[in-house]
Amino acid sequence: MVDVLLGLQWGDEGKGKIVDYFAPSYDVIARFQGGPNAGHTLYVNDKKVVLHQIPSGIFHENTTNLIGNGVVLDAVTLRNECDKVKAFGVDYRKNLYISERTHLILPTHRALDKASELQKGNEKIGSTLKGIGPAYMDKTGRNGLRVGDLLDKSFTTQYIKLRLKHQKLLDSMNFHEDISAWEEEFFDALEFMRQFKIVNGEYFINDKIRQGKRVLAEGAQGSMLDVDFGTFPFVTSSNTISAGVCTGLGIAPQKIKDVIGVTKAYCTRVGSGPFPTELHDDMGEELRRIGNEFGATTGRPRRCGWIDLVALNFACMVNGVTKLVMTKADVLDAFDELKVCTSYVVNGEKTNQVPFQMTKVAIEPELKSFKGWKQDVTSLKKAAQLPEVMKQYVDFIDEYLGVKVAYISNGPGRDQLIEI
Repeated sequence: MVDVLLGLQWGDEGKGKIVDYFAPSYDVIARFQGGPNAGHTLYVNDKKVVLHQIPSGIFHENTTNLIGNGVVLDAVTLRNECDKVKAFGVDYRKNLYISERTHLILPTHRALDKASELQKGNEKIGSTLKGIGPAYMDKTGRNGLRVGDLLDKSFTTQYIKLRLKHQKLLDSMNFHEDISAWEEEFFDALEFMRQFKIVNGEYFINDKIRQGKRVLAEGAQGSMLDVDFGTFPFVTSSNTISAGVCTGLGIAPQKIKDVIGVTKAYCTRVGSGPFPTELHDDMGEELRRIGNEFGATTGRPRRCGWIDLVALNFACMVNGVTKLVMTKADVLDAFDELKVCTSYVVNGEKTNQVPFQMTKVAIEPELKSFKGWKQDVTSLKKAAQLPEVMKQYVDFIDEYLGVKVAYISNGPGRDQLIEI
């Protein structure tokens, strides 16, 4: 049996903490897409740690963690993450596995990413410049190198051939930055990677399923960044929705049971792209300040706004969400009035559907107001203790989406999660 846990907005929904919370109930935690552009923040022994590629179950001794074939892997970032994990007394070599079909991010992918953003000028996508897009382009172009290739004696020769192809592209883009230091670091990290258990990921995980093991597939980024269904072209380069679990791990659709969708009690976005409920006033600044809304990977300030139920309903639909987790509800404690977007007015016409291309239409969000609960909820432990006004806010969202908010996170700590 496989459950899926993923983000329903533009990423940064707080998935890392939620995976960490659920991890003891599962035997296997598996990442199925994305790369080091993801930043999953956890608090271990009251200390903050950010994971970018390692599954969030790594701090649970009896949990197996798999980096699936749908991920693009940066060896340098992986080594740095392992050092962080080791500092907590965790022997990552015991329970971390990597699929041999996982594609590698090369130094030239990072260079191509940077060159591409420089060329776009004011039309930048807002890439994290980690090489994710170019790595996925090589994957679909059938040029990439995979983790399993590390076991081949001809790996260096394969790398040189691909590097020459990339260099021609970089020359055509008038990009001449010296990446020799990146390459030295990359090959050192590859030697580090050889210590890992490199497995045939699809057989590995299906064997676990046949043994009756419980598997949690951990998503990165958010549904509105999906390369097909997100706010294209301001999206990531992978399928972030639940369908990506099948291709990103090699499992059949009928193996999936619950799809747990994570949403903030409000909304944020990092980088460029449409954001219908964005607040450009003091209220947006206050949300950013109280919520400490700065990217876990980039440190960039996040754009903030009210929760968008039109986009959230769309995300629930394409993912088949069966239960919701609402994070950062405590951030709204201080506000007198809260708002939720219930529909869009697109070019003068009201709709409850996400437009084909948000960037090419004028969108005005229709907002419904709610009274704020004006109460510190961070110490609450049970649903019965929640303020009535807060329950009304959550009940409205339940009814609109047709999916129940099953958990509310009322702080960053592991124990700050209330089952409804």
